[in-house]
Amino acid sequence: MLKKTEGIILKTFPYSEADLIITTLTPDSGLIKVFAKSPRKIKSRFGSALEPFSYNKISYWGKEDAELPRLTQADIIFPFQRLRENISLFLKISEITEITLNLLPERSPDSDIYRLLLNTMREVDKVLEVSNALDRESADQVSSRWFLFYKIKLLSLSGFSPRLNGCVHCGNIGDTFYNNEGSVICGSCTAYVTRTWNGTREKPKPVSQGAINLYENIRLWKWNCIHRIKPNPGLINELDKLLTSHIEYRVNKDIKTRNFMNAVTTFNTSG
Repeated sequence: MLKKTEGIILKTFPYSEADLIITTLTPDSGLIKVFAKSPRKIKSRFGSALEPFSYNKISYWGKEDAELPRLTQADIIFPFQRLRENISLFLKISEITEITLNLLPERSPDSDIYRLLLNTMREVDKVLEVSNALDRESADQVSSRWFLFYKIKLLSLSGFSPRLNGCVHCGNIGDTFYNNEGSVICGSCTAYVTRTWNGTREKPKPVSQGAINLYENIRLWKWNCIHRIKPNPGLINELDKLLTSHIEYRVNKDIKTRNFMNAVTTFNTSG
């Protein structure tokens, strides 16, 4: 059966000498893997359509329950080339796509998540388009808002949102976050925190009220509201670190792209 749809290339994996296994996010089938024959050859008919983050019209062939249908056509709608050429934004886009791959099951359609990723990439691409009028620091701050927006909305849509607006046990205001509870805990309820296998408690992560307020605002806002805020970079960084820790705990693995970015930052600082 031939199926036609559109999709965003999230991941490619070499297979044999010239073939690829492509993971793409689609609006009607969710995450799917397809087999592409010979795209790594110089005269491949796919051209540059299978580059990371490319937004394409695609056709693939296979039975409805086929584990690895064959990609027959990929035509670029928008290449998002600028996102690949800017190393800093390339890594940040790679991080949110890695998170998406870890949180979403395969073949579970969710058009909201699809549009969320596509719109985020479009907005960041717009930042690059006008970056000549912005200094690098300003461009990074603007794009950081969109990446934070994406993470918060993705967690909400996928059912993995942390609770920051009140202690999970009593509802009172809390200022420490526990990954194993997925929530802030107030000082009166720390005795109820679930212990680990060896009887110890997880070390809590302090969270400021400013970060909590930012999280709650973004969680409830629509797309057009994100332009209204210019949060302190420190709050963005604090909330981003907390969300990354929460995600890694939920998927039970490190986010490799984040570890790489941290290593690069450490190297540049020490150098």
